[in-house]
Amino acid sequence: MNRQHYSYTHYADKDVAAGFDSLRFSGPIGEFLLRTQERLLLSAFSPLGSGTSERPLESCSILDVGTGTGRAAIGLARAGASVVGVDASAQMLEVARQRALASDVSVTFDVGDAHALPFPANHFDATVSLRVLMHTPDWRRCVGELCRVARTRVVVDFPSKSGFAALESLARNLKRAMGGNVEAYRVMSERSVVAAFEEHGYRIVSIHRQFVLPIALHKRMGSLLLTKIVERVLAGVGLLWLLGSPVTMVAER
Repeated sequence: MNRQHYSYTHYADKDVAAGFDSLRFSGPIGEFLLRTQERLLLSAFSPLGSGTSERPLESCSILDVGTGTGRAAIGLARAGASVVGVDASAQMLEVARQRALASDVSVTFDVGDAHALPFPANHFDATVSLRVLMHTPDWRRCVGELCRVARTRVVVDFPSKSGFAALESLARNLKRAMGGNVEAYRVMSERSVVAAFEEHGYRIVSIHRQFVLPIALHKRMGSLLLTKIVERVLAGVGLLWLLGSPVTMVAER
């Protein structure tokens, strides 16, 4: 894998790692994003399995791939799961360890590449990977790895190709091509992600679309009440189903 790809070099910067949480989750919209993410994850993993094989989250092992500063991993560990978080950036993992310590939860954090996870097949009950497929050099290979090491369930998210995120993605990629230090990313079609999971014997059991308008625009508006009103109106006329992003998918086998 090309270690010079921006998805490796950008997050290997100590300043990027130190400011990551503030950039993503500060302010009323950032806090709302975090609460929504935690709610979605707890819903996706409670319980694991189906029918007579259902298991409570407290008895399950979960791998968080591309854990970054550990937000998802810490939330799941706080809910009782046994969690391992891996990331290609040692700098991000250092922030994650500090956050876990401050939160008084136990999470194992290790360096690991989403394209070649250092675990045997079916090693975890489930895997999760948030805000990762949009950045990785080979997202299909990453999906294959998530499926390989999970016994039951995989949760991922990505920006929708059919939403307004496509415009921001284009702008960021152009800026990066001109030398700008920005997080470029790809947008993805739901159909392609579904097909990638089906290739590995998984079926999609849940799809959640979050916003119609870009998150960056909501942050500029700076009003959670306004965000909720606008998004409720847009969802009411069917635009969330058509344009909603990011998309969170839950896959099972």
